[in-house]
Amino acid sequence: MPAPSADLSRDLHRAGYYPDLVADVLDVALADEPVVAHLVHPETTFDAAEVRRHVTVLALTPTRLVVAHVDDHPADREHPSASAAATTEAVPLSELRSVALTHVLGSPEQHTPGTAATELTLAIGWGAVSRVDLEPAQCGDPACEADHGLTGTLTPDDVVVRVSAVAEGTDAVRAAVAFARRLSAASAR
Repeated sequence: MPAPSADLSRDLHRAGYYPDLVADVLDVALADEPVVAHLVHPETTFDAAEVRRHVTVLALTPTRLVVAHVDDHPADREHPSASAAATTEAVPLSELRSVALTHVLGSPEQHTPGTAATELTLAIGWGAVSRVDLEPAQCGDPACEADHGLTGTLTPDDVVVRVSAVAEGTDAVRAAVAFARRLSAASAR
């Protein structure tokens, strides 16, 4: 395997979430194109009834961003055994509209250059998915009782990955920043 593929394989196995399955679906989506940078982000969520795991993998190639997302589907009445759903999407770099980063830093007054953020949120938009937030429209007349309809915002929401030093460690945040830097540079070409 070339070095980036070996690194990606190592990170998939380190994440521990069906690494061979994730590698197989990535292989199909990558279609033999080399990976120049990647980010593997496993996440476990808890609710009152169950623990669910999923992983998001972002793989940057010379021409595309490949996004893979794999989710657990626990057994239920209709499906007697657990399963996983794996989805991939390949987005041409020319289609990327935004690479947004939110860095969270504690004690900003004490920040020194090169200090890692405590949390990084990477939001990538290409126009496939948007979130709509609506609220009743208001007018300036406090006595007005007319229905002014709705107003709102449309926010690109194709993929969002949040990496926390508390949950995943400082190295995971640094890896997310390094990937975001490579993706941001690639999206500007």
